[in-house]
Amino acid sequence: MAHSARLWNYLLGGKDNFAVDREAAQQVLTFMPELVQSARYNREFLGRVVRHLAGASGIGQFLDIGTGLPTANNTHEVAQAANPAARIVYVDNDPMVLVHARALLTSTALGATDYIDADVRDPGAILEAAARTLDFGQPVAIMLLGIMNFVTDDEQAQAIVRQLVQAVPAGSYLVISHPTMEVHAEAVAQAMRMWNEGGSAPITARSPKEIGRFFEGTELQEPGVVTVSQWRPDGNDTTIVTEFGGVGIKR
Repeated sequence: MAHSARLWNYLLGGKDNFAVDREAAQQVLTFMPELVQSARYNREFLGRVVRHLAGASGIGQFLDIGTGLPTANNTHEVAQAANPAARIVYVDNDPMVLVHARALLTSTALGATDYIDADVRDPGAILEAAARTLDFGQPVAIMLLGIMNFVTDDEQAQAIVRQLVQAVPAGSYLVISHPTMEVHAEAVAQAMRMWNEGGSAPITARSPKEIGRFFEGTELQEPGVVTVSQWRPDGNDTTIVTEFGGVGIKR
């Protein structure tokens, strides 16, 4: 059965995927070729956000939930390039992801990197385990990139994000990216239907307004919830893609 982390790894040009993942990706790409661009722009979004937070915003702690398989410019690499003392906790519930993470994701001498085997649906367990590495008395950036679409119940999804935000102090940040149907709506719907019928973990798309609801309790930063390529671009291609994202600060 295809797995989302391995499929995403394939779209990003990685090697940690199987034939079943490549076949599933190619089936989707026949009617949604934009998916490769969307995956890569989402990764660029992560880089720009983390550079901004670890640099100008002075954030030294990152809780990256739904890590996926390591590729280039992982959260700790970007954060520790700006702040060598940055501390990063990765969270995923895929054994393959955790094996690769432990082998490939190493920290600077001044900072720290940890890996938690946990599900986004259990934020309490995540927060308890993350406290081994992160100081929740100091600001934390909560990273939820391409993960809340796997929590298809809206109330449950909102409750998860709310619990995570409530656990961090003022000055912390919430970062979310999420698939939408703002562009290529028919292709996105078909891709999700194919994925869900394949027996893999079900996914859903949400509108920018629905994504914006996740930021309740924070102050959404400019330019708001936008296609990820247009969040504070830095010379990158700003073509609109299906992944939308935003950044909020807890006051």
